[in-house]
Amino acid sequence: MVSIYELKSRFQGILRPTTRFLARMGITANQVTVFAALLSIATGVCIFLWPEKQWPLLLVPAMLFLRMALNAIDGMLAREHDMKSNLGAILNELGDVISDAALYLPLAVVEGFDTSIVVIIVLLAVISEMTGVIAIQIGASRRYDGPMGKSDRAFVFGLICLLIGLEIKSEAWLSYALYFILALLVLTIFNRSRRALSEIAQ
Repeated sequence: MVSIYELKSRFQGILRPTTRFLARMGITANQVTVFAALLSIATGVCIFLWPEKQWPLLLVPAMLFLRMALNAIDGMLAREHDMKSNLGAILNELGDVISDAALYLPLAVVEGFDTSIVVIIVLLAVISEMTGVIAIQIGASRRYDGPMGKSDRAFVFGLICLLIGLEIKSEAWLSYALYFILALLVLTIFNRSRRALSEIAQ
């Protein structure tokens, strides 16, 4: 199945002028990575503190889009402006997992969301990213296969939060959407494992 991650190269092309500007300003890849994580944490805190309000949910789509842009920028700063570091690799992987947990877990206290399903989704998201990293440990490349990778989760959760934030009734579809995400996360873990093993075999 196609993942939004496959559009990354086009997205990077659009952001490359901004990346060059940040590099000239002395902004480092690690600073961008940390800033992106802090944005997710701040948005998650707003959702948790005001679960009955609509405005924190309306922040989510914009924040997720900005986070995707920042994640693309930090990668280009590292690769294209000689900012790669071991610390950066650690921050990059931990930042994604922490950001997802900080942003999506608070949805468990928002009316309409099934608390247990939200928690399971976050756990599976962590496992899917861990599976991608484990591929390196066995000699394969870092796996980003979908169909519910980081970018896909951002798109789906951003859309869900936008609809609920606009007060569109969710009783008829939200549970199905969450179960759909859960199923695709299981498939993502399987795909990343299978393709890592296939890469080694070849």
